[in-house]
Amino acid sequence: MSSSKAKDTTAYPQPGQVPPQTQLHHDQPGLQSEMTPKPNDTELEAENKGLEEYRGSGKLEGKVALITGGDSGIGRSAAIMFAKEGANVAIAYTPQEEQDAQEVKQRIEAEGRQCLLLPTDISIEQNCSDIVSRTVSTLGHLDILVNNAAVQYIIPDITQLTTAQLEKTFKTNIFSMFWLVKAAVPHLKTGASIINTTSVTAYKGSPSLLDYSSTKGAIVSFTRSLALQLAPKGIRVNAIAPGPIWTPLQPVSRSEESIKEWQEKTPPLGRIGQPAECGPSYVFLASKEGSYYTGQVLHPNGGQWLGG
Repeated sequence: MSSSKAKDTTAYPQPGQVPPQTQLHHDQPGLQSEMTPKPNDTELEAENKGLEEYRGSGKLEGKVALITGGDSGIGRSAAIMFAKEGANVAIAYTPQEEQDAQEVKQRIEAEGRQCLLLPTDISIEQNCSDIVSRTVSTLGHLDILVNNAAVQYIIPDITQLTTAQLEKTFKTNIFSMFWLVKAAVPHLKTGASIINTTSVTAYKGSPSLLDYSSTKGAIVSFTRSLALQLAPKGIRVNAIAPGPIWTPLQPVSRSEESIKEWQEKTPPLGRIGQPAECGPSYVFLASKEGSYYTGQVLHPNGGQWLGG
């Protein structure tokens, strides 16, 4: 059922405004349940008259999706919208994010769909194999894999970037995609969809996110190459490159000064985006409507023009 309400400019900024942040986290992962204001999961602007709940139409009826980082932010929005479209959803997250994961489970089950919770560390190869196996054994099959989980650390000087951090970022952000796809492909049939989350930083770069930006650039090439490899099997592989989006990854990785600077560098639409404005892109690429898309990248970024 759809619902509408007057626009809350604190939770959903008007053009030219940025969301105030009153609580910062300094250890990753961050909890969406502790953010102020909360990210918007499923409500979309309705012709500038307010917000309206995303309404499903059976686009993913009977499908099973596995989403990493599905407990919060963009992954959470995709998970709930998938459920609204008829899919059963497994979400992978770190054990520290259990509170957020339980909230998503309730939201998915409220749509009459099944939700499998998979607390794990995807920077370990065996864990990636295990969550794919658990998804198939519990939910019956696998049709959609969303590689979304990531970490980022603000380091302004490459001389301060440790090998340990470099390895952690690459193992979480890109190695895990290789491991998850490797485990998932034997279960995927013609018509299946793999969706990878990259970033605007893959195209623009970021002086303080060298390792993060590098993994996001690798994800673009991984997506294009994997799409070519899996096309003969009828498995589509695409990516989404969000711009500045209000998720736990931002306050958890930035100082108060850094988060203020990030919020003030708004794209042409004049505001930071919401997870709910990315979720429909995942639905599109996962559904039959995206049947002629493979090796492509969608850019929900508020109007930033990007080459490549």
